[in-house]
Order: sequence, then structure tokens, then C-alpha cells
Amino acid sequence: DVQLQASGGGLVQAGGSLRLSCAASGFTVDDHSIGWFRQAPGKEREGILCIRSREGRTFYADSVKGRFTISRDNTKNTVYLQMNSLKPEDTAVYYCAAIYGYPNFPLSASGYAYWGQGTQVTVSS
Repeated sequence: DVQLQASGGGLVQAGGSLRLSCAASGFTVDDHSIGWFRQAPGKEREGILCIRSREGRTFYADSVKGRFTISRDNTKNTVYLQMNSLKPEDTAVYYCAAIYGYPNFPLSASGYAYWGQGTQVTVSS
């Protein structure tokens, strides 16, 4: 079975950091593009980062550029989301998602086939 397990969320003060993990099973992250998305209450799901399969090109939403980074550890079959300089507006449930090969639009949720269960990130002011 294909599974994605997101973890690492929690409560952090503004300006702090968190690292989220997305552990994959049933497929290899190296030949899948992995995206991170978030959804705040009352808002649409937002694509924030993607690391493309194989060559690892990355894509960032403007809202997180310069603060968040995405990385991949093929030996652990895991993708990470490092979040620095967190702001209260980063509060959301964070999801990772996967698609074999390249999505047409890396930050569009419609391009992904597999989804994790989400992990809550709360940033206090």
C-alpha cells in the first residue's frame, strides 16, 4: 500500500522553527515528486513547496520563500519541510502529497495522487 505519514507539527512561538517529516512507504520518494500543502481554517488548501522527482528541482510559494526549505533523504525514504522564522499566519494543517514523475503544476493539489493525513502547526504571537 502507498502511504505517506506526516509528522513533526506542534506549537511554536513566532520566529521559531519546526521541521516536518513526510515518511513514505509502498513507493520510493526519489522517483516521485513530493509536495507540501497547508490548509488554515476557512481557507483553501495552499501548495507551498515541491521537490521534483529524480533531479530534485524545488518550487516555492512566495508566502514561504526564504523561510521554508524542502529536502529529501532517499536512504530514509523521507522528505522534510524545514520551517524557519515562523509567523502566526503559518498556522495550518500541513499535508504532504506525492505523484509519480512530474506534476504539471508543482504547487497545485490536483496534480497529486497520494496524500498523507496532515499534521497541525500552530504559531503563537
